[in-house]
Amino acid sequence: MIQQVSLKLLPADAGSSNAVIKAAAAALSVAPQTITGYNLIKRSIDARSRQVYFILTVQVYVNEPFHKKEFDAPVYKDLPATAPTVLIAGAGPAGLFAALRLIEAGVKPVILERGKDVRARRRDLAALNKTGVVNPDSNYCFGEGGAGTYSDGKLYTRSNKRGDINRILNIFIQFGAEEKIAIDAHPHIGTNKLPHIITAMREQIIASGGEVHFEQRINHIDIKDGQVKGVKTASGAYFAGQHLILATGHSARDIFIMLDEQQVLLEAKPFALGVRIEHPQELIDSAQYHCAIRGEYLPPASYSLVEQVDGRGVFSFCMCPGGIIAPAATDPGELVVNGWSPSKRNNPFANSGMVVSIEAGDYQPFADKGSLAAMYYQREVEIAAYNAGGGKFVAPAQRMTDFVNNKVSTTLPECSYVPGVNSVNLREVLPAAVHNRLSGAFKAFGKKMKGYYTSDAILVATESRTSSPVRIPRENDTLEHPQVKGLYPCGEGAGYAGGIVSAAMDGERVAATIAAKLSL
Repeated sequence: MIQQVSLKLLPADAGSSNAVIKAAAAALSVAPQTITGYNLIKRSIDARSRQVYFILTVQVYVNEPFHKKEFDAPVYKDLPATAPTVLIAGAGPAGLFAALRLIEAGVKPVILERGKDVRARRRDLAALNKTGVVNPDSNYCFGEGGAGTYSDGKLYTRSNKRGDINRILNIFIQFGAEEKIAIDAHPHIGTNKLPHIITAMREQIIASGGEVHFEQRINHIDIKDGQVKGVKTASGAYFAGQHLILATGHSARDIFIMLDEQQVLLEAKPFALGVRIEHPQELIDSAQYHCAIRGEYLPPASYSLVEQVDGRGVFSFCMCPGGIIAPAATDPGELVVNGWSPSKRNNPFANSGMVVSIEAGDYQPFADKGSLAAMYYQREVEIAAYNAGGGKFVAPAQRMTDFVNNKVSTTLPECSYVPGVNSVNLREVLPAAVHNRLSGAFKAFGKKMKGYYTSDAILVATESRTSSPVRIPRENDTLEHPQVKGLYPCGEGAGYAGGIVSAAMDGERVAATIAAKLSL
């Protein structure tokens, strides 16, 4: 007999094979010695009551030869010399997974990435953190692996309708991720492990006959008679091709400006904007697990908060337990912050984006910018944050309680943000539509989550790259731009994804659509 069963176990028992077998035997009314093995299918935490439990879904083998669960993964064969070519702009999750899917279909991907490979990219991140110098083509947003590589690696998504989530997770496992990502309810790889996985993906693409070109920022798309013919890059190179997957990410403002100048149809898109908030991790653990000390069997706690304030949503975004706040700017004079966690999530702080929905009326003052109005609104707030910090990506910051009480903090708590923080009144940095709603939400969150509203929490501005402020339209069936044949907007930057997994799924979807077209 092979049976699937759900078990509710104490944290100390959830990691013990003997305890799992004993609980499974009791649930199935069989003797423990009849169980030959089990596969862990799903794992989550139930912290709704005073006692915290792990909820395990296990596949149990009773009086049957045990077979360890295998993770299905694609096979990548060598491409023939006659394989058709598809250009891919961007080596983030959308671009990489599109390339791998094309190889499966016998199509040659040629990736053009504006930034550097993951190893060289680290030096530019170090310069940004330590000296306040940003490389516009190599930073936390641009470079091999995209924004996700050095900003946490969370793989949780609700995008079940966009594609096969398990397939994406299995491909990550195939290239070196731990098998637990296919089991945990909120899977996470970790910033320290993602570079090795991304490198393995690139090596597979090249080994199969694809191409990956770094430091090749596209500055012109060659379009003739409404059809893509190729692209020109800032280095002066020209790459010919009639199929271009545009997977450049949500921060590629130069791409949006280039498309606008080439009169390619774009649309302004609502997004969200706010701050990074950081608490001591012990405080979040205590609030979520209802105990003074988390203990060795529970992971650092996370949270998800949402509140309607004056008709708009205020919500937590990209929560990083045991994490670090990082400078995610892509240009000098603009300040953006993001968060990330290592795989062990063992830093002493917990941070999260806390953002407010931005609507069309907010960026109306930039109406003369047309479809780029939301982007220029976003940029103005980032410039204000940089100036308030005082330069070199020092960030403006304030204690949470002082922010709510409209008071400049005389001191600031310890903070993980390496370039440093400067005490200011963030109401002078953030638009009124944002700071008024944040203030109301923080008090409400304090009632929902014990200890959350505290002077020990610090707000760091500004969290503004939650999603793209521009959408590049595409047809529902062909996934091509409605004006330009062969142009395939894809991933977060085009407005069709919101994280690593959803971007990867969109990359696969676009690649499969192109491959099907080429096979005709």
